[in-house]
Amino acid sequence: MMSQRVSLEELWESTPPSEQVFQPDQLVGCPDTVQRYLNHAIAPGTRLASAVRLRMHGEIKLRGWLPFTAEQVICWRRGFIWRAAVRMNGLPIWGSDRLVDGVGGMRWKLLGLFPVMTASGADITRSTVGRMLAELVWFPSVLCQRDVSWTASDAVHAHASLTLFGESTELILTVDHQGRLESVKLRRWNNPEGAEFHYVDFGGFVEAEGKFGGYTIPTRLLVGWHFGSEAFESEGAFFRVTIDQAIYR
Repeated sequence: MMSQRVSLEELWESTPPSEQVFQPDQLVGCPDTVQRYLNHAIAPGTRLASAVRLRMHGEIKLRGWLPFTAEQVICWRRGFIWRAAVRMNGLPIWGSDRLVDGVGGMRWKLLGLFPVMTASGADITRSTVGRMLAELVWFPSVLCQRDVSWTASDAVHAHASLTLFGESTELILTVDHQGRLESVKLRRWNNPEGAEFHYVDFGGFVEAEGKFGGYTIPTRLLVGWHFGSEAFESEGAFFRVTIDQAIYR
């Protein structure tokens, strides 16, 4: 498939730099919770980026917790590529998760040679769309677009309804009184129990934030399945991540 041939560099270079800038008056009419969040996340005069490039490290739970380093590009109109190296028993596993032009997939190889996991198909694509929507917390310029519909259930919960590659979802953002993001939650298509694919509560807690090029984004998160239930910490959490760098264009 052509989408599997697109490299991280090609995806990044395919997105022209944005010319639009953010101004707080764009948010007039939005609920106060939404305005508080977006005004905290984006400084006035910041270009409304059409892509972000991230460097990160952390741990991923594959039976046990394993260290990883990764680089990721997210382009709103095309998708994302997450390229990572995970160490298991001292040996590197290299690979990527991706969603490019509406097609999702995963390819991982031990030592870069021996396949350990390959996945594709409609269910994988649907799940990777959900992942990308959750990761818009690193890409808040997308949440300023006109095709995002905002509501607020109370003073600390903002709901963003949006559609990507035919998959519609509602992001539920928990925001403190200064506008800082505390958590993100959505219903994501997957099968974490190993049975049939279905919608599962997915999300993460924000443990720290940082500033990059006019954006204030979460820089440390704990992410997983069954978010909001007792099963999250015991069974669902599988991803601890720290963002080291974010470049916007």
